Amino acid sequence: MTACTECDFEYDLALAPRVSVLAKGHAREYADLLGAEPSVLRRRSAPQVWSPLEYACHMRDVLLVQRERVLAARRRDTPVAESMGRDERVEHDGYAQQQPADVARQLQDAALLFTEVLDRLSPSDWERTLVYSYPEREERSLRWVAVHTLHELRHHLLDMGRQLEHHDEGRRDSSLGARSTSAL
Repeated sequence: MTACTECDFEYDLALAPRVSVLAKGHAREYADLLGAEPSVLRRRSAPQVWSPLEYACHMRDVLLVQRERVLAARRRDTPVAESMGRDERVEHDGYAQQQPADVARQLQDAALLFTEVLDRLSPSDWERTLVYSYPEREERSLRWVAVHTLHELRHHLLDMGRQLEHHDEGRRDSSLGARSTSAL
């Protein structure tokens, strides 16, 4: 994967050493979005589309899982990064029932934990590898893992924003309809 056509993210591995700063900034953006009304954060625009809160929970867990993958690659030669079970976690961990303020704090903490591990990588550590299953099973460097995690943060931030915009558009449309009906 060299680019994401949906969000225009470019996989530039030279960006890896800057991922820490960028990831912490994105975590703050998630926290800001999680300040919206909880019922809005829990609402799905369609049954197969996660709610903003579910996207935020997913990113919290991605940061924690990626941290463990980086640590594993430092301890062992070319470990296999097992699937995190992203779809199962939505139900198993009750993403939609979690408190947005708690998730905002946890996501920022997870970003700090992840970035602290990245900040401790030496130049040779960045070249350590693991077998990653996405998008295809392939050996990947820790540079790629860092950049891929940044992509996940950016991509799902856009997903979250789209869900919140969808809610705002629906609210504007219904208020316009109420005004036109009351004018009759």
